[in-house]
Amino acid sequence: MGIVRRQVIVRGEVQGVGFRMNARAEARRLGLSGVALNRRDGSVEVQVEGPDAAVAEMVAWLRRGPRYARVTSVTVEDSEPLGDTEFTVH
Repeated sequence: MGIVRRQVIVRGEVQGVGFRMNARAEARRLGLSGVALNRRDGSVEVQVEGPDAAVAEMVAWLRRGPRYARVTSVTVEDSEPLGDTEFTVH
């Protein structure tokens, strides 16, 4: 099973609703590394890295988000794995 990295941009009501903290909890549950950060345009960027199946599960979760989020669109792009060892929030 190969290691992959995806850059995911999540748009909608995704800031101020605990999106990044919940993303970190979900990534840790799945054993993934990466980072979640708020962008100036109101979206959330998530870089996620790990086994392909787990990353796919995380991307599916990002399409829904946590309870109070309202996701309206998600953009996913492949990235080169960086070898991150933890998931952080900025």
